[in-house]
Amino acid sequence: MPATKPAASPTTDSIPPFEHSYAALPEHFYAPIDPAPVRKPLLLRLNQALVEELGLDADWLAGPDGVAMLAGNRLPATARPIAMAYAGHQFGQFVPSLGDGRAILLGEVIDRAGRRRDVQLKGAGRTPFSRSGDGRAVLGPVLREYILGEAMQGLGIPTTRALAIVATGEPVFRERPEPGAILTRVAASHIRVGTFEYFARRGDIEAVRTLADHLIRRHYQTLREPDLAGGEPYAHLLAAIATRQGELIARWLLVGFIHGVMNTDNMALSGETIDYGPCAFMDEYDPNQVYSSIDHFGRYAYGQQPSIGLWNLTQLANCLLPLLDDDIEEAKTKAHSALDAYGKAFAPAYYGGLRAKIGLIDQPGSDQSADDDLVQDLLGRMAAHRADFTNTFRLLSDVTLEDPTDLEPVRHGFTDPTAFDAWAKQWRNRLAQQHETDTERQTRMRALNPAFIPRNHRVQEVIDAATERGDLEPLEQLLAVVSRPYDEHPSLAAYRNPPEPHEVVQQTFCGT
Repeated sequence: MPATKPAASPTTDSIPPFEHSYAALPEHFYAPIDPAPVRKPLLLRLNQALVEELGLDADWLAGPDGVAMLAGNRLPATARPIAMAYAGHQFGQFVPSLGDGRAILLGEVIDRAGRRRDVQLKGAGRTPFSRSGDGRAVLGPVLREYILGEAMQGLGIPTTRALAIVATGEPVFRERPEPGAILTRVAASHIRVGTFEYFARRGDIEAVRTLADHLIRRHYQTLREPDLAGGEPYAHLLAAIATRQGELIARWLLVGFIHGVMNTDNMALSGETIDYGPCAFMDEYDPNQVYSSIDHFGRYAYGQQPSIGLWNLTQLANCLLPLLDDDIEEAKTKAHSALDAYGKAFAPAYYGGLRAKIGLIDQPGSDQSADDDLVQDLLGRMAAHRADFTNTFRLLSDVTLEDPTDLEPVRHGFTDPTAFDAWAKQWRNRLAQQHETDTERQTRMRALNPAFIPRNHRVQEVIDAATERGDLEPLEQLLAVVSRPYDEHPSLAAYRNPPEPHEVVQQTFCGT
């Protein structure tokens, strides 16, 4: 609990008044809590693009009153700070009470597109859900979340985003003292699978129903129409959530993203990527790749993510069973049917995405199974010969059918280049059947295969520069390329390079 309550400031035209649809739910859904003021708040970065999207005043946010709000020192009069309650399965083990242990939701704003967006301070002090934690965040993980969120935004993948980073001027003690920081996170909402688990495991069916109704109002409006819901709004809700998650995880795989900690309390039911902890993008392709220092048995490895997504959704389905039907067996049947939507969404998004990444067009009557075999053959050769995931697909985007020497940059990314040659011959033969120009195909492929990702060694370079020297220039350079990852950025082309052996990051770490 803060020793001093943050001062309230009058609402001005500089910031829209906060709304509070979640805080309007029953009181046991959250705990009112004020941020703990910090000693010397300093704005390190303001996300100008997101400021514009939200319709906020950048000059005010960068000024004393704005920085005070972003630090939790001085809140607008319309703020109603709360910590949300939730539970969760963490590495498969159920924890009945987690909640926002270091995050405080100030309220919701309506952005320029008319969308409702949560505004949350992460690292703003202890809450009733902090348990033994200090409620604070350190600068390194805050920088990682900012970078990864902007990278996902640039890739066109649904994501939470950071509005600002504020240094607190106070140390935070982990293994050693580290500089403290607060991240202002913006999300479509913060409702998770674990939010439903919190109430369902307590047998509070009315709370589950209230939460489901709120989720429908917030994110799945069409399910409120009786003719669309077909009298089964909660089954349709489960199917709609499953569809979004299937598409989301497929898109993760297509860019080599590994979330690292896919616990049920880290799955947002809006369909956004949330909670960037020990996450990473692959360098060399390996379906068993794990970076997270806490994932000792590979539960959340790259190739395990689709099955874990379904596992998490099954936990949600268990929470919703009482709403699906009074007869438990009938409820289970409806839940199974709804969960089928996951595979129906994932398979075309992933396999169709892979075919598109190598330039193939799905045509009526074409043999997609042969095309799928062609892609899987490539992935197998990439894994066996340590080819870089991102660069292999991007360099394939530059190949022309007329000039075989265009393949040289790709083949030299394999430890045995001849392992690529047999595949490349089949691929070129397949492309020749499409009757399109090289330029047309290259344009399509470059729009799907990024040139830049936030490579782990570059993210670590940013963290080291900021925490050890107070240097934010590496942050600005990395953000310049990952926010527009499909562009070439000739002056920053070195950011495309995989790490040298001494630069390889073996593990990534959670901020707690």
